[in-house]
Amino acid sequence: MRRTFFCLSALTAIFVLRGAYRSDGVAQSPHTLTGNFHLHKNFHSRFLPTTRDIIVYLPPRYDTHPRQHYPVLYLQDGQNLFDGATSYIPGMEWRVDETAQALITSGAIRPLIIVGIYNTGKERVNEYTPTRDPKFKMGGEADLYGRMLVEELKPFIDSQYRTRRDASDTGLGGSSLGGLVSLYLGLKYPLVFGKLAVMSPSVWWDNGFIVRDVQALTARTQQRIWLDTGTNEGPNSERTTANARLLRDALIAKGWVPNKNLIYYEAQGAAHNEQAWGQRVDPMLRFLFPKKRNSSSS
Repeated sequence: MRRTFFCLSALTAIFVLRGAYRSDGVAQSPHTLTGNFHLHKNFHSRFLPTTRDIIVYLPPRYDTHPRQHYPVLYLQDGQNLFDGATSYIPGMEWRVDETAQALITSGAIRPLIIVGIYNTGKERVNEYTPTRDPKFKMGGEADLYGRMLVEELKPFIDSQYRTRRDASDTGLGGSSLGGLVSLYLGLKYPLVFGKLAVMSPSVWWDNGFIVRDVQALTARTQQRIWLDTGTNEGPNSERTTANARLLRDALIAKGWVPNKNLIYYEAQGAAHNEQAWGQRVDPMLRFLFPKKRNSSSS
C-alpha cells in the first residue's frame, strides 16, 4: 500500500497529491512518492546565485523512534529521484523511495535518511563540473557547489533531523555529471563523505579530468565507492565504457580493492537514463549501507 506523509516546518512546503503542473499549467504525471517526506523550498546559499529545493526522505519508523539517529545519503538531481511528477521525463524517476523502503523494511540495509538536492536547470552544468571545459566553454563551479553542500546544507540537515554526522555514516552520490561532481567533491572532502555512489559518471569532461584528479591523489582515502556504467549509453557507448574502466583502474592503482571498498559494475545493455540508474539503486544501497556496521572501509 502506498502511503505518503508530509510534515511542515519553517522551511517546509506540503505537496498537494493531485499531480504536478508546469509553468504553463499543463498537468504532468501524478505524484509517486512513497514514505515520509519533507520538502524544503528555495534553499539559499551564499556561495551560489540560485536557490534550490531540497527533498528529504525519512526511513520507516523515524517518527516513532525519537532516540535513533540515522546515516545520510545526499544525492544530486533531486527532482528525478523519488517523484514521477517532478522528474525531467514525466513518470521516469529512480524510485529511490520504493527501493529504500523495501530494503529497510526487509532488514537488508540500515535505515537511512536520503536527501535529494534539486539541480537548478541552466546552472546544473556549471555547478556539477570541477573545471571549465575548453570545448564547451562552460563549467567549473563545483568547488562553490561543494561549499554549499559542506558548509550550509549538511549543517542544516544535521540541525533539522536526527543524523549520524561522521563521514563513515555520510554518503554522496549522483549520475552523469552528478556522478562526476560526487566523486570530485567526495575525494575533496573525505572527512565529510565516507561513501560515494558514482553512477555513469561523465568521465569525458575536460578530457578526462576526473581520472587525472584520482591519479593525483597521494594515497587512497578511507572511502567506500560504488562505480558503475551502462554498456549502451548512447552512440559512443564503447568509449563511455572504456572511460569508466579507466576511472576504475585509476582508483585501483591508488589502493582501492575491488569487492572490498570498491564495486565496479557494468550494466549490460543499460542506457543513460533514470530508469537504468534506478535499477542499480538496490545493489548500490546494499553495498554502501549494509545492515551490519562494517560499512566504513579499512
